[in-house]
Amino acid sequence: MNLSHRVAVVVGASGGIGAATVRAFLARGMRVVLAALGDALLDALAAELAPFGERVLVVPADITNRADVDALVAAAVRAFGRIDVLVNAAGIGSAPSLIDSGDDELEQVLAVNLLGPARTMHAVIPVMRAQGGGSIVNIGSIAGESGVMGMYSASKFGLRGLNDSVRRELRSDGIAVTLIEPGFVATRMNAAMENLPSPAIIADAVVRAVERPRRKHIVPWNYRPAVWAAKAFPGAIDLIFGDARIQRRLNRDARAARADAAASPANEPA
Repeated sequence: MNLSHRVAVVVGASGGIGAATVRAFLARGMRVVLAALGDALLDALAAELAPFGERVLVVPADITNRADVDALVAAAVRAFGRIDVLVNAAGIGSAPSLIDSGDDELEQVLAVNLLGPARTMHAVIPVMRAQGGGSIVNIGSIAGESGVMGMYSASKFGLRGLNDSVRRELRSDGIAVTLIEPGFVATRMNAAMENLPSPAIIADAVVRAVERPRRKHIVPWNYRPAVWAAKAFPGAIDLIFGDARIQRRLNRDARAARADAAASPANEPA
């Protein structure tokens, strides 16, 4: 796909990966619809991108609400006449331990990480079919390849299955569907970790997936051997992450990070 003048809807635009993807698309001459919760993060990004003028449309939207999703798609078509690309970059984390997650969190993680992409694809597919094609990119996680992160892993496993199913469903419609699976990158979700790569490497992978679609892409590349090993030797992963000492360390760090987050402003997107 030649990206110049194409129209992209980026869901989760105010998060680290979403904002990097928006910037990458604009740099390639695209028109971009920014969809995210209406908050200070979205306002700041909109102000930064004001020089791009009418090439940017900001639509506050909650993807856990179907009415918001339908309004988002309608606004994009009304403004630009079409939707060539959909990127689902919204996501929230969970506790590594299922027991640490309350019922509200269990539902919210699924609502944002799995049902959100399902809703946006459901709303966008008729538009792409009518215009004869398009490209959908879903941001998963390596946690969707090996179950070690509680409900977050479950949601990303589900997204991987949904991505495969929708890709096969739409193959004859000229609509490409790609799953990008990041490892740890420098976003607010991983604020306690140091020396992580920039979200820009994920944005570059998204651009490449739109230009030349593929089934799945793991980024950064150094996570690929680990994912392969987890699939080839699942018993080894059971031994490592089933070790009580590993679980204590994993959950201790996560609980400390969550305590810090609880003392700071409200939960922010990745």
